[in-house]
Amino acid sequence: MFDPAQYRKSVLEDEVRDRLEELIEEKAGELDLEILALAIRPDHVHLFITGDPTLAPNKIMQQVKGYSSRHLRDEFDFGLPSLWTRSYFVSGAGDVSSEVIEEYIDAQAGE
Repeated sequence: MFDPAQYRKSVLEDEVRDRLEELIEEKAGELDLEILALAIRPDHVHLFITGDPTLAPNKIMQQVKGYSSRHLRDEFDFGLPSLWTRSYFVSGAGDVSSEVIEEYIDAQAGE
């Protein structure tokens, strides 16, 4: 069975984590998105946002990933061929309350 965790590197820690949070907040501001919850793990990110429904989720992710990767790779030496993969998971929250999603993301901080 495929395990994506085996390909992840724990680089999103300490000052990198703090800088990534700043960059995500900056890009969210530019796109007029509201960050409802954000959990940055050493090897992945959980981001729960709301915004203009005319913005396509793939374009939002492309913007957030491109912006953060460009800045982080300029500022830190990861020794990796790329910071992010092109993959991401997007889901609507129609059947789940925002509180449940926020609780899930908050729980990820305790992993």
